[in-house]
Amino acid sequence: MTLRHVFAHFATRISEWAGKPVTFILALIAVIIWAALGPVFDYSETWQLVINTGTTIITFLMVFLLQNAQTRDTRAIQAKLNEIILTSHAENRFIGIENLDEEDLMHLDRLVAKAAKGRGSTEICEISDEPVDTSIGKPEKKKRTAPATASRKRK
Repeated sequence: MTLRHVFAHFATRISEWAGKPVTFILALIAVIIWAALGPVFDYSETWQLVINTGTTIITFLMVFLLQNAQTRDTRAIQAKLNEIILTSHAENRFIGIENLDEEDLMHLDRLVAKAAKGRGSTEICEISDEPVDTSIGKPEKKKRTAPATASRKRK
């Protein structure tokens, strides 16, 4: 395994562990013990420095671990959504919209909301007659046809 795979595995495990209720309870217990020890150490600067340093180090490291796990999750979800778009009646121009800037995404969101307002729930929603370039420098791919999903069982 490469270092990248080891880090990804480690980041996933830590992010799963960090999101559990028991982890929160352990952190809460640590803070309660620290607070209870305040009178023993006369609320000294060293006593305050212990919690400040500990929480800063943990927060600093967790940012990188959680961001790594979140980025991979986002990419996986995006790949799944792209597959759904390619194998459905949705328009292929939606593939790659995550690379658009905020203004273009807001414009596209308004177009989708406007089109959805005027459509029935059984109709295929066409966003606009205007072509929207979402290819980000890539040529538009043609929509896959039904045989790509023919071997899959539908529930």
